[in-house]
Amino acid sequence: MAWHILFTTDVGLLSLFVICFIICMGGFLVIFFRRRIREEQQQQQQQNKKPSP
Repeated sequence: MAWHILFTTDVGLLSLFVICFIICMGGFLVIFFRRRIREEQQQQQQQNKKPSP
């Protein structure tokens, strides 16, 4: 019965949309922050390799 309500009513479809949106947003944020952290670590490594005057 719950599946029927989730997929056939307006409230159920909006709930399903919100659940999917939150999962996708979480995945995007994980990828985004991992990429930014990796870039920052590479920049720090490059700065550490440069000899200071």
